[in-house]
Amino acid sequence: MSLTRTLQHLGLVVAASVVSLAVQATSLTVAYQTIPNPSNVPQADGVYEKETGAKIDWRKFDGGAEVINAVASGDVQIAYLGSSPLAAAASRKLPIETFLIAAELGTSEELVVRSGSDIQTPQDLIGKTIATPFVSTSHYSLLAALKHWKIDPKQVNIINLTPANIVAAWARGDIDGAYTWDPALSKAKESGKVLISSGELAKLGAPTFDVWLVRKDFAQKHPDVVSAFARITLASYDSYARDPAAWVANQDNIDKLARLTGATPAEIPNVLAGSGFLSAPDQIKTLAQPTVQALADTSAFLKEQGRIDEVLPSYADYSSAKYVEAAASQAK
Repeated sequence: MSLTRTLQHLGLVVAASVVSLAVQATSLTVAYQTIPNPSNVPQADGVYEKETGAKIDWRKFDGGAEVINAVASGDVQIAYLGSSPLAAAASRKLPIETFLIAAELGTSEELVVRSGSDIQTPQDLIGKTIATPFVSTSHYSLLAALKHWKIDPKQVNIINLTPANIVAAWARGDIDGAYTWDPALSKAKESGKVLISSGELAKLGAPTFDVWLVRKDFAQKHPDVVSAFARITLASYDSYARDPAAWVANQDNIDKLARLTGATPAEIPNVLAGSGFLSAPDQIKTLAQPTVQALADTSAFLKEQGRIDEVLPSYADYSSAKYVEAAASQAK
């Protein structure tokens, strides 16, 4: 083989290797949950793949504990997670950072008990069986509600069930109540009544929220992918916030959320109305001290309840607004 042909051949090999590495470098797994969110629309439309240039494996999870295990193992690079499991994960010093507030929780998570039962007041929960997904925002809110009502959690039979299993247990009559989110929440409310919502608990000093987090090792290598992910998500929030009524009247939007999350079309408008979706400027403000403080407060509560062993001196390393700032500059 001539020198020229050898160099050409090597050039092709190198080029092919670079392309192969680029493809590998921009492949990631994203964990999402069964909670309807405006970002499900660009997810269904393949916008994330198109705008990030990444090959994305979307994996659906039922609860935060499963998500954290997948993130900790390295199987998942970007994940949708509640603030309580996020605090627990940060307290374990997992290499993660919050880069977007996915939703501020209001009536999208609630404690529901059976209508017609003898549970008329919070004190009637003593001795009853209440289901919730452990290490979730609902679990945190249930414990916070019991503390507010001055009820020892040991006086209540709190059991660990995924939302899907809550639906089945409720149908069988195995549980007296549940603190959960949709679609399980709507199923329970068909024959139940609400004792308290996460929005009410927020006013009592126990706010909860969902986030998008990223493994730090992935973010350091691919900050452009994370920023693009934030930009696409924020655009979906802006689309919803401009006219929520028109957004939910678009059947195509509803069908996509239903297909990805398992919620029924009738449930989705109320789920979305029960959450707050922050704009980029509000994200930047919230991802600073408010999120850091919320993680510290949540961790202190979880330690008090015996759910974690340690509270860190600071949680500043577990929340960053830089990706939203980059996304906002890209959108201009």
